[in-house]
Amino acid sequence: MRIVSAALALVLAASLPTLAADVSKAPPQGAYKAVSSLVKLPDFLPGMGQLFVDPATLPAGPFLAYDHDGKLVSTIYMLPIKELNPDRRFDALAAPGGNVDHVDVYYNAGHPGVEEPHVHVVLWHVPVSDQARVAK
Repeated sequence: MRIVSAALALVLAASLPTLAADVSKAPPQGAYKAVSSLVKLPDFLPGMGQLFVDPATLPAGPFLAYDHDGKLVSTIYMLPIKELNPDRRFDALAAPGGNVDHVDVYYNAGHPGVEEPHVHVVLWHVPVSDQARVAK
């Protein structure tokens, strides 16, 4: 029982920084920086939105994506293809934006900031019908 209690306490303690930071509106609190200030990318990427990331979490993220009104729409992970193998795990990836409506997973050949081929894992915090908020 002590082990279970200790494990639960550890999980809750690890969650506190994520829960404490308000990420619902851009710019998010904490160590997050606009991706466009870190690499040569536009401030707003059609289909993704305005991205923020804690540089210490690169390349995987989480990247927080916001619509034109600065409202959080998704959390994105960028997982390098070469690291998706039996010897590597991506455990306990946080969803700092809270509830997830649905998830998209797709391949990306690379771009500034994450140059090598990777998979985007997109945790949408809005319904499919609201994804249009970042389409253009």
